[in-house]
Amino acid sequence: MILAGNRDRNKIQSRIQTRDKTGIRPAVFMVALMMPVLLAGCRNNASIQTETESADGLISVAFSEVGAESDWRVANSESMRTTFTTENGYEFYFEDAKGKQENQITTLRSYILQGVDYIVLDPVIETGWDEVLEEAKNAGIPVIVVDRMIDVEDETLYAAWVGSDFQKEGETAVEWLESYLEEQGRSDEEIRILHVMGTLGATSQIGRTVGLENGTAAHESWEIIAQVQGEYTQAKTYEVVSEFLEETQDIDVIYCENDNSALGAIQALEEAGISCGTDGDVIIISFDATAVGLAACMEGSINLDVECNPLHGPLVEEIIEQLEAGGTPSKLSYVEETYFTPDMLTAEFIASRGY
Repeated sequence: MILAGNRDRNKIQSRIQTRDKTGIRPAVFMVALMMPVLLAGCRNNASIQTETESADGLISVAFSEVGAESDWRVANSESMRTTFTTENGYEFYFEDAKGKQENQITTLRSYILQGVDYIVLDPVIETGWDEVLEEAKNAGIPVIVVDRMIDVEDETLYAAWVGSDFQKEGETAVEWLESYLEEQGRSDEEIRILHVMGTLGATSQIGRTVGLENGTAAHESWEIIAQVQGEYTQAKTYEVVSEFLEETQDIDVIYCENDNSALGAIQALEEAGISCGTDGDVIIISFDATAVGLAACMEGSINLDVECNPLHGPLVEEIIEQLEAGGTPSKLSYVEETYFTPDMLTAEFIASRGY
């Protein structure tokens, strides 16, 4: 990869020369001067956190993150921070939406007013983006969507998307479960599955749910006995699984849509006196493969952890480099992913991954 600090700066300098001395596009200069007043009434006193002071020659990249609800999310944010540094030729802006779409829309509008070069959006949900992305397009600011997808009528409203094939992740989990049950001689047994869903409407939730539902439909002996909302957090999953176990403990598999949910489910099972994992009665399937999830997998509490790679920063930088050079990046870019079982893991390997 060619880092921004080493790239030919002719194009960048040309862009700078078209700007006012403030570094903001002339078309939005007067609006930008009014930003403190405009933002005071709509930001709930939350200011954008800048990683560096404004400096000529830097490409400004503004990132709106879903939140910090999981270990995966924290790693995703850190990948952006470590990629878009001053040393690499960038000025980086970051805002945590705290899981609320309305916060993200407000943030995107403030980025547009500032006239940043690029907006990176990790959307809370898929719908409701047409208007604000139209505003970004009219301002000449390319939007790169990461992780979760968006559903818009006009796909030219965003330049590219970077993330995981979430349905394929679900299909990987189903294929593994099918093979695992066959190895145990349980192919014809009735398999009762408790499905712990993530944030409803999120692309990861939709894809992983479709993978499980299609797989269950293809196996006559499989049944999803309930679908509960874990919201990708350990606390919420612990709560809903504990409540479910008060009704019935007849469960063969718990399909959790991320590691934090898996840990919450394991906690609820343990308190109910139900064993799980490689030596237990309940098979635990998880997603993300963060360090905490893989540690639980290595110990045998989680049977399968399907990777969801959060290191999106380098791929986003490649897209920006293409756009800076006048190129057209691929509309969809998938990160490489795999899966893990306890026998595949060591403490050294988990420590080496960085997330």
